[in-house]
Amino acid sequence: MTTPPTNADRDWWVMAGMTVAAASAAIASFSGLQGLAHIAGWPSRMSWLLPITLDAYAMTSARVWLAASTRSAAARRFARFNALGAIAASIAGNATYHAARTGLLSVSWPIVVLVGAVPAAVLGLTAHLHALQGRTEATAEDRTGDRDRHSRRTRRKRHRRYRTEDELIHAARAADVRHREANDGRPITRDALRTTLRVSNARATELRRQLIEEGTADEQADL
Repeated sequence: MTTPPTNADRDWWVMAGMTVAAASAAIASFSGLQGLAHIAGWPSRMSWLLPITLDAYAMTSARVWLAASTRSAAARRFARFNALGAIAASIAGNATYHAARTGLLSVSWPIVVLVGAVPAAVLGLTAHLHALQGRTEATAEDRTGDRDRHSRRTRRKRHRRYRTEDELIHAARAADVRHREANDGRPITRDALRTTLRVSNARATELRRQLIEEGTADEQADL
């Protein structure tokens, strides 16, 4: 009776296969990109910088893309785009080198310009990625808190519309007069006072009571 392989055995074989494939791909890609830099006019002593630049760019972008510490959705999207772009650039660079070595492609000025632009482009994209990673997007709770604070500031501004009690009662009397003129002499209601003067319910009730007392006093004086 055979014993089925354990998870540890399967993991070991998977890790070994991944290690061999990664080493082979890294060496082959490094050689192809270094050769591309050389035929594009880079000095021999500096041609190794092209594969190093692209590999570092791909690893950095993939790290930001997949890391749990990346809190910004914009940074994650940009990192995914750059990681896939770095892989595509590496594939295209290797294909260009082998096509040129076999005589299927001649090294013209567009290839020289593109290869020469890689370091500067990678530097700019990586710097932008770093700036995006430092951002923290506002959560729904933060946005709700901002709206609440704005609402409180707005209410305070409305309450400060009338600086003194005399100004407030004067405005209430004027509102009552306008309301009576527009509603066949009916006195203004508490809700109408609250809406017109932009005060709280309690303040509108107090003003309404004061207007009623003033009206009663005027009627008694006329008698």
